[in-house]
Amino acid sequence: MNKIEKVSKLIGKYFTLAIVFWVVFNYFLPKTSEWVIPNVAYLLGIILFGMGLTLKLQDFERIAKRPFPVIAGTCAHYLIMPTIAWVLCLVFQLKGATAAGVILVGSCPSGTSSSVMAYLAGGDVALDVSIETLSTLLAPVALPGLLLLFAGKYVDIPTFSLFLSTIKIVLVPILLGLLVHHLFKDKIEWVTKFLPVVSQLAILLIIGAVISANHADLMTTQTLLVIPVVILHNLSGYGLGYLFSKLIRLRTPQRKAITFEVGMQDSSLGATLAMKYFVPAAAIPSTIFSIWHNISGSILAVNWKNRSTNDDAAKMEKKGKTAVD
Repeated sequence: MNKIEKVSKLIGKYFTLAIVFWVVFNYFLPKTSEWVIPNVAYLLGIILFGMGLTLKLQDFERIAKRPFPVIAGTCAHYLIMPTIAWVLCLVFQLKGATAAGVILVGSCPSGTSSSVMAYLAGGDVALDVSIETLSTLLAPVALPGLLLLFAGKYVDIPTFSLFLSTIKIVLVPILLGLLVHHLFKDKIEWVTKFLPVVSQLAILLIIGAVISANHADLMTTQTLLVIPVVILHNLSGYGLGYLFSKLIRLRTPQRKAITFEVGMQDSSLGATLAMKYFVPAAAIPSTIFSIWHNISGSILAVNWKNRSTNDDAAKMEKKGKTAVD
């Protein structure tokens, strides 16, 4: 078991590098992940079932006890990210499936890696997990509705089919995981140690499938234009998420949590739905987002952590001088 935990931590530490390597590998050998393409939805189901296994009834009690920051953070996520995506599509004059893909990833619930970033940054992890849970549970309604509102001019939106698929792909695995955890509790504790590795491998396989399906179109002007759009989308989400949490006067740890919850997306869900309901090119923004938000999130988390450490050291030094005086 210790070996599994060590492997999990090792993969987690170098996960961004693993993503970049896997993207390059699949670009030069696209047939590697062709078999994954029809199985993408199952892989996402595995990831979300794992998320359900880690949830407890106390997580929902926490939402009921402290509803304001959770609801405020979830609303901020679903208001800020889709709107930014739509504005960027207008500014960069994106069209068709590419524009729909940018708006799709912007309409997804919060990313699962946001809680890791909040933990590393010294943020309110409990709040982060609560927002992540609520935004994911709302996804079957929020995601099709936001796509219809913002992306309807670019592609036809199969709203009801998206609603049903999101329930099947997102809610069912999570609720099954929650039920299994509730019924078996401590008996499955050992399983949760495998979950980070399983989820990370599933994400890599989904990314490989997107690269394989879009191999011929990856170096087009429209696709390359997505890179700065995704970077601006993510960074704007961080900035506006932090500003929003500051305006409603939340504490610093809560601001950090909401910053990551707003700026980081469930890009695996975006890629899965894009592959299922639109052309493969619509999954490219989600794939680029998956790479970039792991990089930017890690940098921001470490920066915040270092700043907190330096501030604490300065306070201790000042306290020591005061005591001497």
